[in-house]
Amino acid sequence: MARKTRSEEPVPPAGHPDIPGQVVVVFQGGGALGAYQAGVYQALHDAGIEPDWVIGTSIGAINGAIIAGNPSQDRLARLKRFWDQVAYRGFGGGVAGMSAMPGLDDWLRNIGVITKGIPSFFTPRLEPWFGLHARVGLTQAAFYSTDPLRATLDSLVDFGYLNARQMRLTVGTVNVCSGRMRYFTNRDETLDIGHVMASAAFPPGFPSVRLDGETYWDGGIYSNTPLEAVLDDRPRHSSVIFAVQLWPASGPEPESIWQAMSRQRDIQYSSRSESHLERQMQIHRLRHVIRELGKHIAEDKRDTAAVRELLGWGCGTTMQVLELDAPRFEGDDLNKDIDFSPGGIERRWAAGHEDTARMIRRAPWREHVDPMEGISVYRSAPAAG
Repeated sequence: MARKTRSEEPVPPAGHPDIPGQVVVVFQGGGALGAYQAGVYQALHDAGIEPDWVIGTSIGAINGAIIAGNPSQDRLARLKRFWDQVAYRGFGGGVAGMSAMPGLDDWLRNIGVITKGIPSFFTPRLEPWFGLHARVGLTQAAFYSTDPLRATLDSLVDFGYLNARQMRLTVGTVNVCSGRMRYFTNRDETLDIGHVMASAAFPPGFPSVRLDGETYWDGGIYSNTPLEAVLDDRPRHSSVIFAVQLWPASGPEPESIWQAMSRQRDIQYSSRSESHLERQMQIHRLRHVIRELGKHIAEDKRDTAAVRELLGWGCGTTMQVLELDAPRFEGDDLNKDIDFSPGGIERRWAAGHEDTARMIRRAPWREHVDPMEGISVYRSAPAAG
């Protein structure tokens, strides 16, 4: 599948080789941190690289729907429109570093977002004021209404285009009653606003969404990193995977209760991505071992039904995982995922663009992949915060 750099773009340099296999982008959930994902997409777009498949959870599903639900020439403008609409411009919403009292600005901004919401995203509900035990029904049991998000998505995502399957979109949800993760994908069914809303329905802030008689919440409460869904996909295809991490799995030792609470959230929402990837590498290696063993079986034995079934567990696909880790910024704390200030959005977007452009210049897909391993992981140091 040829993906050549447009001649007018400086990144990557002329003569950039084709990317082998399908291009997959994996987006975590993380609220305002998702501006980093928009920067990742911009760098890909600037380099003439359009994903074949975007898979996301929560804010990752929203960004993914905007990308997959628009023609290539409109995607970046629609992303910019979304992030401009959700930027908080009340007290404390100024440009980072331009205030004489940044701590007060942060506090005012957080209070403003919590008490007033964001008009294009979510607004406070009256029902919680009648008591947390009031039986209002599951789809109403939330502190905020996400009706504004529904209207925003309706204006930014062309679901007719999305379901024409020019690009594959998968969104992660969790079934409220069974507790099981479920991925909805336009490859297998028609997606609508409800599927994206369900993936972003983080309780108890946002209400659940009912789909085909079942209720769903944000998949991030079960697994915030949907990378395993890509590596377990059938049929398998060789892939170059841009895995975008918003929450750091590792970090410094906290020295206060506030820092401990922040570190706890980082660990929770990084969703053990490294351990999941290690397990997938083991499984994929076994698939390659089975493929190699098949070469040592006599041809008359390979043609038997039993042996063919066993050899069917093998494969020769290669997965090149390019990890992009969002940086920590000065002042990041427990509430960094509600930092919808224009300055916060701008710096995270810029970091995503810079980190991805650097990875594209590196072009690790050129490197040799061990035929027995099948999965190669390339980590990029994030931009300085």
